[in-house]
Amino acid sequence: MRIAFVTNICPHYRVQTFETLARYHDVDYYFFSAGDEWYWQRQHGVQSGNFKHVYLPGVRIGNTRITPTLLPQLLHGNYDLYVKCINGRFALPVTYLAARLRRKPFVLWTGIWQRLDTPAHRLFFPLTRYFYRHADAVAVYGEHVKRYLIGEGVSAEKIFIATHALDNQSYRRSLPADERRQLLADLNIEPHQRIVLSLGRLEPSKGLDVLLKAFALANRPESVLLIVGTGSLRAELERQAAELGLSERVRFAGYVANEQAWRYYALAWMLAVPSVTMPAFKEPWGLVVNEAFNQGVPVIASDAVGAAVGGLVRDGETGLVVPERDAAALALALGTLLDQPELRDRMGRNAAQLIAGWDNEAMVAGFRAALDYAVCTNAAISKGLSR
Repeated sequence: MRIAFVTNICPHYRVQTFETLARYHDVDYYFFSAGDEWYWQRQHGVQSGNFKHVYLPGVRIGNTRITPTLLPQLLHGNYDLYVKCINGRFALPVTYLAARLRRKPFVLWTGIWQRLDTPAHRLFFPLTRYFYRHADAVAVYGEHVKRYLIGEGVSAEKIFIATHALDNQSYRRSLPADERRQLLADLNIEPHQRIVLSLGRLEPSKGLDVLLKAFALANRPESVLLIVGTGSLRAELERQAAELGLSERVRFAGYVANEQAWRYYALAWMLAVPSVTMPAFKEPWGLVVNEAFNQGVPVIASDAVGAAVGGLVRDGETGLVVPERDAAALALALGTLLDQPELRDRMGRNAAQLIAGWDNEAMVAGFRAALDYAVCTNAAISKGLSR
């Protein structure tokens, strides 16, 4: 089966996914972005891998990336099936159009699990819902997305879970003792201190202001909050930490390259993911959860995190789930894991065991089920029309 797979970029965590799918099918990947989305850290860059692909030239008009060569390539590529991610106000309708003009199946891939509430999203939502309902199959990050789509009138039988995964092995390495001591020294953290880790963009949707309040409320002097990442809120968060009297117990590590992130998980007692709902964003998943689990680190996540409602962060088993924006509830959860090493260790073991099977093979199996369903459905429709 020859497939055209259209998405914005290949991030570091998708290389293995795309390579795995390409081992099963003849896939051409079309990347329509330069990696300049508002939610993407420029330092990450964009990637390539052992799969056929092209980054298409284009121009940005407002928030829309226009790639004029996309439609001709899709029409003339002799494809049997088209796959498109949910984003791209130009690329999404163009890919759908190409599929319909060639009377080939169209598969949508999405992690969105709420209606986004900006003027532009409200304006385009009827078209988005049309794509949801008229795709031949939909591949989604988890059960939370499936529930949302069913609520939007999408037939449950054509929704397939492609469990959101990454290259587990790259996050499962052991940190040698001497490197651990050096990294702790570089961060000005004592070996006996228990580290609450936050890793990601320092932006409003990540709920770090709530985390700082909760950390102050938890009031565990032998713990340190380590914030790894960069973003527009760095100075504001530093001011908030000072106002809360946390300057001596909060470390801002700045940007850390993807290939070095596992070292910080190896230091952590727990990972906190306190994301909050915003008009234009609700954490589709949060792959930092997958990363942390590979180091046997339990996670405290808000209920605005896809991984927390999509089956990976299991409350009381692999971590704790708290209401978003609730600093008191988050403080209680932080205190619980900081005070109970046995509970923390048990959750960490459960997390490592669960994530071992939550890999790219499982994710691609979900994709392949969606592809097969779409091909069968499209063939049945075509047969009916030809009668």
